[in-house]
Amino acid sequence: MKNTFLAFAFLLVISSLTSCVVLSPKKYKALLGTKDSLYTAFNEGLIKIENLEKEVNRLKKDTTLMAEELRDLQNSYNTVDANYKKLKSNSSSEITKLSGDLAAREKRLKEVEEVLRKRDEATNALKEKLQQALLGFTKSGLTVEIKNGKVYVSLTDKLLFPSGSIIIDEKGKQALTQLANVLKQQPEINIAVEGHTDNQKINNLGQIKDNWDLSVLRATSVVRYLTENEKVESVRMTATGKGEFQPLGSNANADGRSKNRRIEIVLSPKLDELYNLIK
Repeated sequence: MKNTFLAFAFLLVISSLTSCVVLSPKKYKALLGTKDSLYTAFNEGLIKIENLEKEVNRLKKDTTLMAEELRDLQNSYNTVDANYKKLKSNSSSEITKLSGDLAAREKRLKEVEEVLRKRDEATNALKEKLQQALLGFTKSGLTVEIKNGKVYVSLTDKLLFPSGSIIIDEKGKQALTQLANVLKQQPEINIAVEGHTDNQKINNLGQIKDNWDLSVLRATSVVRYLTENEKVESVRMTATGKGEFQPLGSNANADGRSKNRRIEIVLSPKLDELYNLIK
């Protein structure tokens, strides 16, 4: 830019000299050539200055835009950083809470497992006691077994009742007395008495109309004997009739029908502790 201004000043000087000094044609022509060169350089300088000014303005504009983008990026970073810190804090709280919940659940699970273990131990011990107490009746069709965590004492009808009757005979009373002696020592045991029959139709049995009646009345006879004669707590007892609909054997032959005519005494531990844990 400085050279351009010098050239412009020199042109002014030349113009002034040519207007007041008489020169030879040769020198005059040389001066005109110099003048033209200086004019050309001057114009080119002006163009360069204009282009530089445009570039400066463009750079200023770009700088402004970059500054705005930088502010936006900084704001975005600040938002993300705040969300991350909040998420990290919440995650720590959630993880702590979850760990506590899992520990509590694991503790309850162990408690449930312990209750079930004790139940199984009590069930097995009860089965052994009953087998010992009722050993003398096994040949008469009495069995003791464990199913689904419960003890099933099964007595065939010939051990308890005369044919077609709901009145317990002497041998049946002896078996129920031995059973009651064990049950009275196990107050935590619930007792369900179920009556079962074969599928043969009832004939000439007075008020007993069908196998439903027979199964229910035989079950209630057993319950009455255990509660009234042997003083087993009534609150522990239930009586149900299953009729012919839960057979053990085939009703097509005498042996199967004999198995189906039975009283099942189902003994199950009270699970209040387990239910409370589950709740």
